Amino acid sequence: MTDRATLLARAREMRRNPTEPEKRLWRHLSASQLAGHKFRRQAVIDYYIADFFCPHKKLIVEVDGDTHDFDSDFKRDDRLRKQGYQTVRFSNLDVMGNMEGVLTVLVEVLDGTPDRWAGRRASTTPNPSSEAEGLE
Repeated sequence: MTDRATLLARAREMRRNPTEPEKRLWRHLSASQLAGHKFRRQAVIDYYIADFFCPHKKLIVEVDGDTHDFDSDFKRDDRLRKQGYQTVRFSNLDVMGNMEGVLTVLVEVLDGTPDRWAGRRASTTPNPSSEAEGLE
C-alpha cells in the first residue's frame, strides 16, 4: 500500500498532466458548472486517487482508458462502496465522443443521490437568551 504523502504527490502530478478525456470532462465539471455541484480533480480517497470527486454526494467519477484492470476496479469500487462512496465510470470513448450523454448520466446520478450531509443541523448553538431572562 502507498503512503498518503506519496498519493498526494502523485495526485498533484496527475492534475498537472491530465489525459485529454479528463481535460474535456473537467471543462464541464469545474467551477460548479454541472447543476451547481462542486467537483475536485484527482482527489485522494482512502488509498486511491479518484479522477473526479463530488464531496457533497460522495460521488466518484472515473474516466477509464483501454488499459484499465476491471478486477482491480471492481475491488476498489467495492471497498469504497462499503465506505459510502458511489462510483460512476465512463470510457475515454464516451467522454471524447458523447460528452452530452456523459453529462446527462452524471446529472441523473447526482439528482438521485442523497446529500452527504442531509439532515445535519446547521447549528448546535442555542439561541441567546433575552436580557430580561434570568433577572427575576
